[in-house]
Amino acid sequence: MSSDFSPPTDNNSGVAAAVIVSSLVVVGKIAVIYLLCARKARKPIVKELQAREVDAPTMERFFQEIAKEKPVRFTAQQLCSFTANYSTTLGSGGFGVVYKGQFLNGVKIAVKVLNRSPDRQAGEQFMAEVGTIGRTYHMNLVRLYGFCHDQFMSALVYEYLENGSLDKYLFSEAREIEWEKLHHIAVGTAKGIAYLHEECVQRIIHYDIKPGNVLLDANFFPKVADFGLAKLCNRDNTHLTVSGYRGTPGYSAPEFLLKNHPITHKCDVYSFGMLLFEIVGRRRNAKIGSNESMDWFPKHVWEEYEKGDLAAMTVACGIEEKDREKAERMSMVALWCVQDSPDSRPLMSAVVKMLEGGVEVMPPPKPFHYLYSVGINVLQQANETGTSSSYATSKETNSIWYKETTPIMAKYEIQVASS
Repeated sequence: MSSDFSPPTDNNSGVAAAVIVSSLVVVGKIAVIYLLCARKARKPIVKELQAREVDAPTMERFFQEIAKEKPVRFTAQQLCSFTANYSTTLGSGGFGVVYKGQFLNGVKIAVKVLNRSPDRQAGEQFMAEVGTIGRTYHMNLVRLYGFCHDQFMSALVYEYLENGSLDKYLFSEAREIEWEKLHHIAVGTAKGIAYLHEECVQRIIHYDIKPGNVLLDANFFPKVADFGLAKLCNRDNTHLTVSGYRGTPGYSAPEFLLKNHPITHKCDVYSFGMLLFEIVGRRRNAKIGSNESMDWFPKHVWEEYEKGDLAAMTVACGIEEKDREKAERMSMVALWCVQDSPDSRPLMSAVVKMLEGGVEVMPPPKPFHYLYSVGINVLQQANETGTSSSYATSKETNSIWYKETTPIMAKYEIQVASS
């Protein structure tokens, strides 16, 4: 019985094998070409994804930094949580109470809860604080993280500074800070005020510079605080119209005592000069004696300077020999800062230069004429001593306050003087 099925012959088998091999080669080539194309097409995608992986945290940090530059508006519930229901009080005053707290990430804060008042001035001070320090950032200015304002409360949220305000160290018998550190505090405070006056887009006048408004961190690094009286002003406007007395008696410039007298940023310079006197003396400027006569330290400094005896004055203040040159320099800078005429007071950037010791401080004229006479021209009397109110007086001096010197020239001047 025959069958229809018959095994392939050798020729048929060879042809079939050749066809299969050819097909596999073609398929292999197509696969290789596909893989090469896919790899080339995938490279930019992989690079883009890798770039995204690298850039995502960077971009996130960038956006966080941008957000930090503006104060955040917190709710009353958040502040209650941050302060553990206001359990720790840091201080209090006529403005309200300051509480210690911390954010959820552990960053410590100080929450100033302001006394609510229908008085328009209270609202203006709140807006001044947020509107000025809230738009600035400098290492010598206290950081405002945010605020809270609703129908029940107004509060300001600041960075927490461990060592509190400068006044408790200046006027303490313990003298916990060495004088060299006090000098650094003076320079840092001057830099903060110089930033407000000369580096902000709009000049900021603080109006209340005093030791109580200089806060110190854990390393006694100074930061200017309390901008409740501060005011923004256009740089082109050299004078401001200010209604009412501003600042703290004993630190405020004499122009506040005169009616219709223009107020400039130089009022902060005067206040800073008063702060310098208190650093040198480590005492309050004014003391009332047993016979009710006032012992006023700034006047005493001028009298000692006029006699050429500042060195003895620094000894009487308990300043060690290694610090006396800086103390004498600081005393001369303070005398410049408290000149009666605002134009005769130095710029804060010049104050920084003089305190740091890179320039020669020029002899200051006699201040405090306003203590002996009252009148609309009282602030111009400082110029009668021979000091010009212009900032440039000669080729030898870059200003009326200091003269640029180099170590070589200083050495030459000493040799000439001794010969």
